[in-house]
Order: sequence, then structure tokens, then C-alpha cells
Amino acid sequence: MKFFRRQPPSLPSNEPPYPFITIGHVQNDVEQPAPRNWEETASSIILKDEYAAGLTGLAGFERITVVCWLDRVPESARKAVALGPGWAPGMPAVGVFATRTQFRPNPISITVVELLRIEGNLVRVLGLDVINKTPVLDIRPYLPPYDSYPDAGLPPWVYGPNGNK
Repeated sequence: MKFFRRQPPSLPSNEPPYPFITIGHVQNDVEQPAPRNWEETASSIILKDEYAAGLTGLAGFERITVVCWLDRVPESARKAVALGPGWAPGMPAVGVFATRTQFRPNPISITVVELLRIEGNLVRVLGLDVINKTPVLDIRPYLPPYDSYPDAGLPPWVYGPNGNK
């Protein structure tokens, strides 16, 4: 994978830190990130006991959005702002914000997953694209009237080197 370095930040150097707390962690059989069929990957999200009550009412949703901190993305990979043509065969160089790569300035994962069941502080899901022990920052219900735009347009390069759907 080819990376381009970012330019020096234009933000003031006195930017305050943004504290995050983890509400739990992921448990699954995936130990190393790699291309795979994440849609078939079953995971458990184990919430800290003090957040279990926050799951009340979530069981009726078919899908949820899970926000994770990709804690094992190396600092050097967080400096990329564009991916070279080698990021996927036949694809053009694009900015990191035009991809779903984990190599981001802030390695945050946001994934819509299928909610299988909730048991106490354990949330069973299907399709979460993170590895074992990944910290979880948030869980939200997936609301189709607000979260889904099936007719949203995409640039042709998304469909592959020929731009065909």
C-alpha cells in the first residue's frame, strides 16, 4: 500500500485533547486485519457493566451502528491523507476520506452491523469489520429514515477500473 504524507497541520498547536472513553471491547476470532468476508464474521461486544443499562430498548433494532477505536493502527499509518494507485488493483489514487481504510488520521471505525441478540452486557453482532479486543466507543441504533440514502450517487471509480456498475 502506498501512502502520501500529509502537509503540516494548519490547526493551532494549542488544540485541546479530545478524551474518549471505551464502553467495552470486541471479542471475535480475527487476530490480524486482512481482506475477508466481514459480512459473515460473528462478534460479541462486551460492554463494561456500568454501560449495560444503556442497551435497554436496543433489542428491537435489526441493525446497529458500532463505533470503534482502531488502537493497533500504527502512528505512521495515521499520517497518510491519500492512497496511491496500489491500494486496490486497478483503482486510482484517492484521498483517505474517499475510502473506508483503517489508515486514517483518527483511526475510528464506524460500521453498520446486524444485531443478533443482547444478553446482559453482551451484544452479539454479524458483520463488524474489526479484530479481536478492539475498543468500542459507542453503539447507536440504525434508523433507515435518517441513515439510509439508497439513491445516493457514487463516483464511477468506486465500481472498479472500468467504472461499470
